Amino acid sequence: MARKIELIIIHCSDSPNGRTLFTGTPGEHGFVTPVQEIDRWHAQRGFKRQPQWRAKQNPDLTSIGYHFVIYTRGAVATGRHVDEVGAHCQGYNAASIGICLIGCDKFTRAQWDSLRDWLCGLAKTLEQQKPNPPKRFNNPTPAEARAIFAQLGVRVLGHRQLNPDKTCPNFNVYTWLESGMQPPVEQIYLDPIEGEIA
Repeated sequence: MARKIELIIIHCSDSPNGRTLFTGTPGEHGFVTPVQEIDRWHAQRGFKRQPQWRAKQNPDLTSIGYHFVIYTRGAVATGRHVDEVGAHCQGYNAASIGICLIGCDKFTRAQWDSLRDWLCGLAKTLEQQKPNPPKRFNNPTPAEARAIFAQLGVRVLGHRQLNPDKTCPNFNVYTWLESGMQPPVEQIYLDPIEGEIA
């Protein structure tokens, strides 16, 4: 990663909880994926990716401002390249990575697990860029990841902590980090069809 990262900013799509696919103009396979839908939203807001970054990653995504999007089943989709400046938090884009959870205020257990695992993996990646990094064969634990971020001066925040006009990601990121990245029970999406936590 060539860009110096100081912030990891967590967002939500503010779309219905648990919805796997968005509706909209059908794509080649008859549906639009969440990352394609977000790309369309961001195009409508006037966001634009530079051609050189589109050539490196996701050439069909012309506008998406996030670097990563976590789908309801836990898959992590890429948006912008990690070295590409995002368009997800005005005034903080130059040194940040933006990640967006699909949903509004409740997320599936798979999403919570992916967010935790992704952050721990990112901590390892950033740590390996230091001179003489420790040898790690696995991702750090949530507590170790937090310690790595603190050593590197990287803050993990919700969008609302940087913009008082926002509520996303609609959970307290600080409390979630302090809990060892355990999801608040009341914010785990309960699948109404299956009658169990997805």
